[in-house]
Amino acid sequence: MKLGLISLGCPKNLVDSEVMLGIIEKYHIEITNDPEAAEIIIVNTCGFIESAKQESIDTILSMSAYKTEGCCRYLIVTGCLAQRYAQELFHDMPEVDAIVGTNVYKDIAQVIERVMQGQRVLHLSETDFEIIDLEGLQGNERNLPDPRKLTTPSYMAYLKIAEGCDNFCSFCAIPLIRGRYTSKPYEQIMAEARELVERGVKELIVIAQDTTRYGQDLYGKLRLAELLHDLNALPGLKWIRVLYSYPNTFTDELIEAYATLPKVCHYVDLPLQHASDRLLHAMRRRDKLSETKKLLKKLRERIPDIVIRTTFIVGFPGETEEDFAILKEFVTEQKFENAGVFQYSQEENTVAATLPEQIPEETKQERYDELMAIQAGVSEDVHRSMEDRELEVVVEDYESEEDNLVAARSYREAPDIDGSIFVENAPGLNPGDFIRVRIEQGFAYEVVATRV
Repeated sequence: MKLGLISLGCPKNLVDSEVMLGIIEKYHIEITNDPEAAEIIIVNTCGFIESAKQESIDTILSMSAYKTEGCCRYLIVTGCLAQRYAQELFHDMPEVDAIVGTNVYKDIAQVIERVMQGQRVLHLSETDFEIIDLEGLQGNERNLPDPRKLTTPSYMAYLKIAEGCDNFCSFCAIPLIRGRYTSKPYEQIMAEARELVERGVKELIVIAQDTTRYGQDLYGKLRLAELLHDLNALPGLKWIRVLYSYPNTFTDELIEAYATLPKVCHYVDLPLQHASDRLLHAMRRRDKLSETKKLLKKLRERIPDIVIRTTFIVGFPGETEEDFAILKEFVTEQKFENAGVFQYSQEENTVAATLPEQIPEETKQERYDELMAIQAGVSEDVHRSMEDRELEVVVEDYESEEDNLVAARSYREAPDIDGSIFVENAPGLNPGDFIRVRIEQGFAYEVVATRV
């Protein structure tokens, strides 16, 4: 029996996919990347915003075609879209054999067993059907890591430290889909990290919907700084990168951990969403512009080579030209090394979806284009200021074998999010090699370097 899996959306979803593949491998089901050869196809969906939902639907439909054009006998849909629209998908897509929710994806082996018995399965909670005791599956035990088949390059892996979210931002459906914030047990995270490093992982990327809140629910205190200290002590590990931090829980203790722990990348991912206090309040964000500016100042003073990445939403309901002007001024002033911009997506059952003064799509697009142009100029200035600087980078792949041109990343770039460093004249390298380079030329979204 061969199985193929397509993982859509964020790295948090990718970790779920890797756990499912790890469980499936224990049952001697062969994993394939060829959908034509797969007898079972799993689509792990995203349902965060409208474009992601549409991509998920399109992928499900394209994979269902392999039921007539390939070997596929069973099509299983998991992930955020499956959780949020389970009944609709189950009713409207008879070609789907099973729908599996976000909180029960570890039951994938039982689901596969049932669809192979001829059942059509809708599984969203632990009470949907009796849990079968599957020999060898230890992932639910408190201090043991989940079984996991890595799909990332061998030198890097994501380390998910929590599920769900308690922030309840007015525009976001994640708490509706993933539930309340639930920290993973500290011992289990460390066991998983040790296992990943023993497998050759050099870069661990710590993720959750809100990484800086880690531990508050389970231990009554924030423990991310402590976790970074213990991860930093792992022999063989080279880089620790943290994504999805929130300003209101970015403590002085955490800043010190960034500043003093040599393996923690000086890279802060801080989704700020806006700069207008009026809109931040409407978004139900817990921070104000003045507080954010103080945090940014503190970070840059304590860690002079810090790289700050953020994201913004344009076109939120009620956003005026004055609000947008505040945001543009903030982006111009702060000179973020990396920033992403999203157009507001009106998600059903969220508070923001019911707000008056929804912004026309044309205005959203105009503001998106304008803010992206400002940020492109900022990024180009930042990259040009790096010329002649030396950095350590990890090689990702050859862009051109003939010209010995490799794509690489430094501590300043997260994989699949930020731009690349293109290293010229670099023969004889392999993905995962760490080398030193000198930046020769900076552009808006990447830089060109030579090997030192």
